[in-house]
Amino acid sequence: MNREEIFDGLRQSPKVDVCVLGGGINGLSVFRELALQGVNVVLVEKHDFCSGASAALSRMVHGGLRYLENGEFSLVRESLVERDRLLRNAPHYVGPLPTTVPVFDVFSGIANGAVRFLGLSRRPSRRGAVVIKAGLAIYDFLTRKRALMPRHEFRGRRSTLGRWPALNPAIKNSATYYDAWVSQPERLGIELLQDGLSAGAHARAVNYAELKLTAPGRYAVRDTIGGMEVSIEPTLIVNATGGWIDIANQSLFSGPARPAPLMGGTKGSHLIIDNDDLTRALDGHMIYYENEDGRICILFPYLGKVLVGSTDIRVDDPETVRCETEERDYILQSLAFVLPTIKVRHEEIVFQFSGVRPLPASKDSFTGRIPRDHYCTFVETADADTADGGPPVLCMIGGKWTTFRSFGELAADFVLERLARPRRVATADRAIGGGRDFPADREAWITRVTAATAISPTRVATLFQRYGTDAERIAAFIALAPDMPLPHPGYSTREIQLLIRSEKVEHLDDLLLRRTTLAITGELSLEMTDAVLALLAAEKHWSAARQAQERARFLTLLLERHGVDEDMLSARNEQRSALCETTARSG
Repeated sequence: MNREEIFDGLRQSPKVDVCVLGGGINGLSVFRELALQGVNVVLVEKHDFCSGASAALSRMVHGGLRYLENGEFSLVRESLVERDRLLRNAPHYVGPLPTTVPVFDVFSGIANGAVRFLGLSRRPSRRGAVVIKAGLAIYDFLTRKRALMPRHEFRGRRSTLGRWPALNPAIKNSATYYDAWVSQPERLGIELLQDGLSAGAHARAVNYAELKLTAPGRYAVRDTIGGMEVSIEPTLIVNATGGWIDIANQSLFSGPARPAPLMGGTKGSHLIIDNDDLTRALDGHMIYYENEDGRICILFPYLGKVLVGSTDIRVDDPETVRCETEERDYILQSLAFVLPTIKVRHEEIVFQFSGVRPLPASKDSFTGRIPRDHYCTFVETADADTADGGPPVLCMIGGKWTTFRSFGELAADFVLERLARPRRVATADRAIGGGRDFPADREAWITRVTAATAISPTRVATLFQRYGTDAERIAAFIALAPDMPLPHPGYSTREIQLLIRSEKVEHLDDLLLRRTTLAITGELSLEMTDAVLALLAAEKHWSAARQAQERARFLTLLLERHGVDEDMLSARNEQRSALCETTARSG
């Protein structure tokens, strides 16, 4: 169902059971949950799906080891259960991540950790071997019945430096345990969306649209792409806008009915670095370390590069967050502390991103102490029991990426109870997108799809890595008509055309930042940008002026939000040409 069909349908029948506001990972999760129960649900996203905090996570799928010292045992337990579910339900995007913790003290943090656990201290402190050992023992205990991954192990200084010689030689020990990582969180969000939409015509979703208050208790959806506006009459609204939840509530309520602030988010920034010495130094592990100020930082191999982060800074306006110069310097300083012999040049930072953690409102001076758990609360309008009253609003507060499924399930159960509707479908063991029918024998699967589509095994393998078992559908589409190469050898015109036609792509950044990993991995060139733009313009029937406007919009966004300028993209043209020439000569 395209945009025009969605708006026409709402114009003809404005009554819906639920309007979900926000197309981040939690909004998509509750949308999917409700759609699968047969609820008439419409999702409205102001920008693109998974374009806010859901695109700016640390790419970790984890239980939250450090939350143990805050006493958030139930959150850690839930997160570990959901982590293991994602390993089973989305194996194409979520995989095990061996994680090593450098330890610089033995007994440090015992007393301070105890008083922090009791709520008597807010200060961060260094965590010694005893504290880390205790935390990992709890981690192992909480996963003992599933045992999907190995238990933790401790090493002495000599064996640690033998394995990771670039680590700061001041270490005393190291500990290795297993968590998980997600390669393409934005694509997994799109798969949640498609899973919900596949439930039937009662499930609709639109990006680049706004839900606006037209009168007390009366709403309309405005299409910011085409300018259409239609009235909508939801029985209930779910506010799943994360860091934007208070801003959204200001637009949903009028006058004294506006609720008190619910959110108090913090900003986290990350860098993507292309440095071979750094990649080799990690030896396939994530290094989970404390900076000199006690702030937890991470670095791990990510799609051929290295992801490093993050910061934790209070913010008031989630719309304007970006990685500032001082944050980049802080991250590089932390990297120099844990790996002092590794030198990173500025030009090796190929991408940077920043997002707002949707944390509950808190006055705590130490952001690390703000609870990471989630909950739902209904906010009623002042006249909710009168004929003029508007629908109740269910606000989804807090949450971390790992627990999106259980949080969506929780919110959906609140909605179903209010609507007096039964739950028909469980999602705990439901595979997501390309995780369905995931093959035990990857090579046999590739051989079968190759035979069915006449596409080369190498290309099918690339598609499988990119889309999981959905690669079969994409390969079949590519095989239906003549295909043409693009400036990036891993993509072709037919693949990009399918993404545009089937994944609600409206802008160039939807493709280059979220439907693909071209930008975040530093593989996007100016030539590839223009080639993809030409395909998008052809599909959308844009004029030359509109195409030029879109190009300028994207390049500005890439510079201001991600630190990538046009000169960097142009340089990648030259690097790609040089690589092709070298490959041709060697061939």
